[in-house]
Amino acid sequence: MRRLPWFAAVTLLSCATMGPAAAGGQADVPPSAAVAAASKVQPEALAALEKMGKYLRGLKSFALHADTTLDLVTDDDQTLQFPGTIDYKARAPNGLFIDMSTDRKQRRLYYDGKTLTVYGPKNKLYAQTDAPPTIKQLLAVAEDKYGIDFPLADLFLWGTEKAPVSALKSAVFVGPGRIEGSVTNQYAFRQDGVDWQIWIEAGDKPLPRRLVITTTDDPARPQFASTLTWNTNAAIRDSDFAFTPPKDASRIQLVEVDAVVAQEDAR
Repeated sequence: MRRLPWFAAVTLLSCATMGPAAAGGQADVPPSAAVAAASKVQPEALAALEKMGKYLRGLKSFALHADTTLDLVTDDDQTLQFPGTIDYKARAPNGLFIDMSTDRKQRRLYYDGKTLTVYGPKNKLYAQTDAPPTIKQLLAVAEDKYGIDFPLADLFLWGTEKAPVSALKSAVFVGPGRIEGSVTNQYAFRQDGVDWQIWIEAGDKPLPRRLVITTTDDPARPQFASTLTWNTNAAIRDSDFAFTPPKDASRIQLVEVDAVVAQEDAR
């Protein structure tokens, strides 16, 4: 079964955000005009990314709920869609909790600035490893060393040097919209192998409210979509990032990528 690598695909959104439209600085643009301009890189679209990234980097803590859908493509090219949820609690620079859930899998990640824990509530298995002192460093170590791509990881990369716009082949303002009652501005971007859209809340809190990522180098064009509900005033406690194993849980080893590759090469 082929699948859209949704953690990695979201990581391709490496570019930061907010838009001037419904906030008062941009005239409405019909979708047809955005389609006609699909090969252009509009300065206002890049400015929207930069504004959103700057705002996100200024958040000291937040809670986030994401309702997601993920396309999986079978070997006979049938596209299946699976719903899921992601819940985040984050506190800069070194507190992170993630709860990812679908009908088939649930994973929880805990990070307290010293230790990363990955826990499966259904099978009662957990793995732990020493972790670097910041979330930004954790993202890189988890991916490079253990092959773990955090969902919606670019929430922590937009507005940094890890989120360049140089890979964008087009960037256009599509038009205003509403996500869960909030006024937003919709933007469309294109890179090698992926098209993606983002809806950014208008006004003085330019938060990303919806993401749609389409893999374009697969004929089936599978998608990942996520609607984001934010709480930037959530009560965040140290205990949110601390893992205490249940009495019936068993510890397993978190295997490094190099070890897995070596095992495969030895076969």
